[in-house]
Amino acid sequence: MADAQREDAAETDTPNANDAQEKTTNSTMVEDSSTTLLKRMEITVAEAEKRTGKKAVNMQETYTVYLIETRPSSAVNEGQSVAPDALWRRYSEFELLRNYLLVTYPFIVVPPLPEKRAEFVWHKLSADNMDPDFVERRRVGLETFLLRVASHPVMSNDKIFYHFLMQERGWKEVVYDTGFQAKADSRLRALNATFRVKNPDKRFMEMKHYSDELQSITSQLLRARARVADRLYGVYKVHGNYGRVFSEWSAIEKEMGDGLQSAGHHMDAYAASIDDILEEEEHYADQIKEYLFFAEALRAVCRKHELSQYELETASLDLTSKKLQREELATGIVRTFSFKGMTTKLFGQETADQREARLKLLEEQIVEGEETVREKTAECEEHVHSGWEDMQRFKEQKDRDLREAFINYAYMQMSMCKKGIQMWSNAKECFSKM
Repeated sequence: MADAQREDAAETDTPNANDAQEKTTNSTMVEDSSTTLLKRMEITVAEAEKRTGKKAVNMQETYTVYLIETRPSSAVNEGQSVAPDALWRRYSEFELLRNYLLVTYPFIVVPPLPEKRAEFVWHKLSADNMDPDFVERRRVGLETFLLRVASHPVMSNDKIFYHFLMQERGWKEVVYDTGFQAKADSRLRALNATFRVKNPDKRFMEMKHYSDELQSITSQLLRARARVADRLYGVYKVHGNYGRVFSEWSAIEKEMGDGLQSAGHHMDAYAASIDDILEEEEHYADQIKEYLFFAEALRAVCRKHELSQYELETASLDLTSKKLQREELATGIVRTFSFKGMTTKLFGQETADQREARLKLLEEQIVEGEETVREKTAECEEHVHSGWEDMQRFKEQKDRDLREAFINYAYMQMSMCKKGIQMWSNAKECFSKM
């Protein structure tokens, strides 16, 4: 699956955003945006290293850093021996990069990071986030994340992403200078927008239901796999008991001793192979977990669309209200109940100058409101178009990746069963020679 992850996720072009968004996006693009970064650069997360440092409160902490290596693809393709550019990143820096991408590209299904702490593990496996096996699996997941971003037709050409790969010092300052955190805070309103949107796009509603089902199904699949792994572990350990019994038995038998001892060795070797098998099983589990977390990325795009639609509807209602106020003020006919209308009846009519000043203010607010509605309409339409297009790209990627993962998993199970048959065939020969 690593080879598939190094391929471009899509070959389609992503349309430009609206004017305001386009200025922001273009300013973050690298100069050569004709191809994805993955076509121009080889990216690997080569190794992980445990380090110890001090926190702000002068307390010791142990953390893991990951070595990112990059090489020009042209040099690799030509067989040149080029020393890679290398730098170390903490997991928290990967999180910062992803948060930036989520805010900057609200219409894109941003790839998830590998889990920070192990989930859906069978009870014989360590869930410690400093465990070497877990750190190694996280290293692979972080590399997958970088490859997915680098193969995306839009995100791969982002300057901040390029700096993340090439600029070890000062990178965080560059990210914070974009002001993405302020945008992220404003986007918190998206959490409740879905309950207030009057006319949500049906396609996004369907995609939201799809993401919920995807998360539910992958969760069930991972739980079932953990149960199977635990049962498999027990079966292999039973073979280890067979091996111990046969070895002990061989010590008290003269004629059958050699055959029993040989059969016991076969059983012991078979039982010991479970560790490698379960390590491979965890690799396939991590591929499924990625799409468990992808489900949340899908929902994030849907929530951002709901927020965009909610802001458009709010702006339209406000504009309609302002126009109605202008009509009532110009004609003197109050069509709706208002506090202003009650106070006019109680305390008398406004003077001509006061009415003229209010009309002028309303005209200015209406002009601003019309401009806001146009901007929000363009933003919403662009989000719908680009978001739906990226979701289709994601679904094609998902189908390709999971198909490959399930086929490889089936081959692994078939190979495991063949080894079991071979072990028992060898044991049979040992018994036949007794």
